[in-house]
Order: sequence, then C-alpha cells, then structure tokens
Amino acid sequence: MRTPHVSDLTFETHAHPARRTSAERAALMENPGFGKVFTDHMVVARYSAGRGWHDARIQAREPIPLDPAAAVLHYAQEIFEGLKAYRTADGGAALFRADANARRFRQSAERMAMAPFPENAFVEAMHKLVQIDRDWIPDTPDGSLYLRPFMIANEAFLGVKPASEYLFVTIASAVGSYFKDPTGTVTVWISEHFTRAAPGGTGAAKCGGNYAASLAAQAEAARQGCEQVVFLDAAERRYIEELGGMNVFFVFADGTLQTPPLSDSILPGITRDSVITLAREAGLTVKEEPYTVDSWRADVRAGRLTEAFACGTAAVITPIGTVKGREDNFTIGDAVAGPVARRLRGMLVDLQRGTTKDSRGWFQKVF
Repeated sequence: MRTPHVSDLTFETHAHPARRTSAERAALMENPGFGKVFTDHMVVARYSAGRGWHDARIQAREPIPLDPAAAVLHYAQEIFEGLKAYRTADGGAALFRADANARRFRQSAERMAMAPFPENAFVEAMHKLVQIDRDWIPDTPDGSLYLRPFMIANEAFLGVKPASEYLFVTIASAVGSYFKDPTGTVTVWISEHFTRAAPGGTGAAKCGGNYAASLAAQAEAARQGCEQVVFLDAAERRYIEELGGMNVFFVFADGTLQTPPLSDSILPGITRDSVITLAREAGLTVKEEPYTVDSWRADVRAGRLTEAFACGTAAVITPIGTVKGREDNFTIGDAVAGPVARRLRGMLVDLQRGTTKDSRGWFQKVF
C-alpha cells in the first residue's frame, strides 16, 4: 500500500498564453517588497476520497472558484508552507531544504485531519514552478522567489467533520527583504494578554488559524512602535515561546545559544533547525530549554545575555535590539546586530545561495 510520502502523481504543464513581457516584469521587480508581486503561473492538484490526488498541473495563475459552502470557509481546514528559490552565481536557481517543508506540510495536514500531500510530489511541484517562472527570481543580494504552497478543504457541506475534497495550490512571489533594513535590529513587544497557541492545540501545525490568532497582538505591538510580538506560554504567561511568525534564540556571554524547546504550541521552524545545526558545527553550545521573560530581562541587565535574534524563512535571521512590555523596556547591548547573529546569518545565506560547500543535501539545484 502506497504511503502518503510517495506517489506517482505527475504534473502536466500548461504555459500561460500571455506571460508578462520582460519590461513589465522588470518594472514590477524593481522594488517588489514582500508578497506583493506574483509570477505568471501556479500549481494545482485535487483530492477526492476514493480517487486520491489527481489532475496535477502547472497552469496560468488565476482566481480559484469556490463554493460558498466550502469547508475551508466555515471550519478553517487550511494549511500552508513557505520556502524560497535563490538565484545562484552561475545564473541558475536552487531551493533550500524543500524536503523538510514537504515533511512539515504532511504533518500539518495530519494534525488538521486533511489528506496528506505526497512529499515527493510536493518537492517536484516546487521544482516545476521555479523552472517555468525562473525569470521572476530577483538577481539581488536580498532577493528571492518566495513559494507559498497551501491546501484548502473545498468540499461543499455544512457539518463539522473532515472534508473529503481538497485543493493543493502553490503560488510564487518575487520578494526583497522582509524588513526594511535586513542588517538592522527590530523592536519587539511582549504580549501579556494574547497567546498564540496552547498545549494540545494547533501551534505546531502551519495553519492559517495560528496566524489569525496572532494579528490582534501584532497590531498591539505596532501601536507600541514595535515590528514584532513575543508570545508567552498560555498556561503561566511566563515562558517565551515564539514571535508572531518566527522562532527566537538567545545568546549568552559565554557563547551559549538557547531556544525554547519544541512542543505542540511552537512551530518547528526549518530555519530554527538549520541554525541549531550550523551553530553546533561551529563549536557553539546550543540548549533547547524553557526561558522566562523575567530571566530575559534580568540576564540583559546583568550582562549575562548579549544577543537575541528571531529566525524564519521570510526574514532569515533578524537581531532583536529593544524589548518593550507593560512593566518596562530594555535594550540588548547597543541595539545593533551582534557577532553571533551576523556569523550565523552569513553561514545560512551562503548555504542557501550555494556559495559554500553543502555536505547535508540542503542546497537543491533546480537548474
């Protein structure tokens, strides 16, 4: 019996009959920002109970027809991923750890009682979309092609149960830096009222509901002049879990790195895992242990903690300079990017763009 990891699903290619011209594309990519400039094509595949995954194709990007009773609109059966394709020095392109995204996508589907998408088909879909939209990959130091695979329950019914029909789609967006200054630091707001996820919930799944739950807290952070929000645990409101869309690391004066341990309320970030691996290979000690907000404040004031940074696919590694909360504010060091964050970011970016040797199979050449 075939597992959800592997399938014989094949993708037909139907090229866009009226792709945008090179001049139109260049104008859009001159200052793309993040998630606003979309390519010509998308991936689509369908699932139905009894038939499995079928009708897989690369086609022109277009609106998705959806019945008003589609389950995703009522019961939020939806998951997504985020990964990037990078321009390489030889003019080609590469993906970074797409197999890890495929595995997490499957795990998210299982948590949301959705039909798992085969991992090999997921990776193939990413390759095919990058190949057909290769001209949309920015050739700039901070540019990349951001891929957004997602799956929704599109069966039309009103009843609380797992759907029997699903739609898998991947779109692509030419992007620049997530934050305005990729070399600078961000200011974060400690949310004491809102929580992102709870034990037993969906915090470890990459589903839209987790991000919707973070938006009120993110808006609160913005009103306080902060770029990101820090979430504490739902039970005691003491332990740091993650930021609105990124994992978090703490760097101590003795060179030790610490990050909250994974749980069912923390997303298992692929960038997080990459940072842990690279840091240990560089000779640094990495601890995956709980850390309280009171300890963060005390360690900064005592000089025991010298850096903190967030990490994720969109922003890579982003140093945290200032922390704000209802009780008080504190600044980490001189509120500039520290040496450990800079070093790890450089190591990670070099691997993503293929400018350094990769012995782990993370760098995956597309063409």
